[in-house]
Amino acid sequence: MSHSYSDTQLLIDGQWQDAASGRKIPVRNPASGEVIGHVAHADVADLDRALAAAQRGFEVWRNVSAHERGAAMRRAAALLKERADEIAALLTQEQGKPVAEAKGEILAGVGIIEWFADEALRVYGRIVPSRRPEVQQLVIKEPVGPVAAFTPWNFPVNQIVRKIGAALATGCSFLCKAPEETPAAPAALFKCFVDAGVPAGVVGLVFGDPAQISSYLIAHPVIRKVTFTGSTAVGKQLAALAGQHMKRSTMELGGHAPVIVAEDADVALAVKAAGASKFRNAGQVCISPTRFLVHNSVREEFTRAMVAHAEGLKVGDGLVQGTQMGPLANPRRVTALSHLIEDAQKQGAKLLTGGASLGGAGNFFAPTVLGDVPLSAEIFNQEPFGPVAAIRGFDDLGDAIAEANRLSYGLAAYAFTRSIKTAHQLAQQVEAGMLWINQPAVASAEMPFGGIKDSGYGSEGGPEALEAYLVSKAVSIAAV
Repeated sequence: MSHSYSDTQLLIDGQWQDAASGRKIPVRNPASGEVIGHVAHADVADLDRALAAAQRGFEVWRNVSAHERGAAMRRAAALLKERADEIAALLTQEQGKPVAEAKGEILAGVGIIEWFADEALRVYGRIVPSRRPEVQQLVIKEPVGPVAAFTPWNFPVNQIVRKIGAALATGCSFLCKAPEETPAAPAALFKCFVDAGVPAGVVGLVFGDPAQISSYLIAHPVIRKVTFTGSTAVGKQLAALAGQHMKRSTMELGGHAPVIVAEDADVALAVKAAGASKFRNAGQVCISPTRFLVHNSVREEFTRAMVAHAEGLKVGDGLVQGTQMGPLANPRRVTALSHLIEDAQKQGAKLLTGGASLGGAGNFFAPTVLGDVPLSAEIFNQEPFGPVAAIRGFDDLGDAIAEANRLSYGLAAYAFTRSIKTAHQLAQQVEAGMLWINQPAVASAEMPFGGIKDSGYGSEGGPEALEAYLVSKAVSIAAV
């Protein structure tokens, strides 16, 4: 597998190019802290060209048949699959996750693009019975227009794939501001669409100052739809800006996922499934399980097994064979986690394993388990976004559900139980956009993906995902 890494350019009007100013931003490998390349820094002049191209691309793409759009998307998916090893190596170097996880992300992306390609054929309008025999009433579904997408560094391929899949399937053009920390993998994804023959301007890719780019693109009259994945704080700012300009938006924001382990749970399954989800991507996952609520009758057994799971993980450079958990993406995450763990201990939580940076080069942090965590601890109130499992006990399922629902987040939730009655109760009462029972998170293309409350609105999976990129036009035709 090649481990080369090159500089990343902007994609404007089907051409890869440096910024007009020549400005660049360094890219660092989180496993070593070393600069491994640079990414072009777009300014307003570049954005204006990208917006004009997106408008032209939209006028072309909206008139391409759904069959042809789907075929082009399937060609892009085939190229992404073919190039998976090479793109995974880029992704690991800039983001840190083990290369097997990186490749898994890319192959999942292939499946998502293929699913949306097929869904392009199922964008149906309808004929509505009329009150008068000489009138025919139609509802026509049309693409909303050019889309501005803002995507994060934790899943630099898949967070784009969910957005670009729905946009292209419905006939929209797509301009993405991808993360400056992890630019090469997104560029490689876009190259698959360019090489698949998607017309110039239909897909565009820029990098630069996030605040400048988001404020400029969202306010610009060319953009008709905004989609963002990231923190709740930034999402609220972007949603407010979109509202000022009457732009439709989809927001996939932060979470703080509860895990309810009921007294009749299969504890071994709960540790295996929740442990796999917890330490995947070093816990830097919006749907990562974070607040472990464990029935007191099985709490000791669960905690002991979770500590053993955490201590058994091999932490290291994601490119090294056998690595199960890579570094955190940047030094800010190390500082933030250290603070949360220190605060939890001050409040009375027990540090059972881990709890510290692993030192030396890179942003490595030990897989961590905290026990007896009080509700007052910051880690039970703020999204930790790192490899920390915070555990507390409960006696009554109603209390566990109340705690699961206490926070303003409502993205993902998990539960483990052998009781169909308990499963039904959880399904009806847990406030979350997604609930996985007796399994790790499986975010499939055909199911809705999104949250409620402060975790955002809209879906990036299932047929619901396409609705955000479509407008419904009512047409009434009277015969004369």
